[in-house]
Amino acid sequence: MASTAFCGLQLQLKTCGLFGTALSRPNYVPLMQNANFKPMVIEARANSRTESAKIRNRRLRKKFNGTAAKPRLSVFCSDKQLYAILVDDQQNKCLFYATTLQMSIRGDPPCSTIEAAERVGEELVKACIDLNINEISSYDCNGFARGEKMQAFEIAISRHGFLPR
Repeated sequence: MASTAFCGLQLQLKTCGLFGTALSRPNYVPLMQNANFKPMVIEARANSRTESAKIRNRRLRKKFNGTAAKPRLSVFCSDKQLYAILVDDQQNKCLFYATTLQMSIRGDPPCSTIEAAERVGEELVKACIDLNINEISSYDCNGFARGEKMQAFEIAISRHGFLPR
């Protein structure tokens, strides 16, 4: 049996008549005896759909900033309701806010949410005319897909040419 030192590692070698020298497995000594090793944990990180929408929305807000003359239209659509906001990002002000929950939009006998979303779009157009707004800088749908409420809202706005191309 032969003993060899390699990089601070003491190895015990055993000779074999057929193949020559081989390592002796039971006498294996690690390089650093006093080191505390932590197990390496690799986690796959995939963004969920809502996280991806938030990330996309932050990226878009960096590009498009609303002004008093050309505000940003931000629309949030939950499972049941629709909320629309005209935002002046330079002065951090909300120029217009409407939702399908408002009684003035819903009506005395309550209408459907889709009809209320269309009325929100019509109220937005009236507010834009009152505020002398001819154009919207960006349409921010917060990363949500177009559903029936969003389509009804967009139709009411696009009739007057307020949606950017």
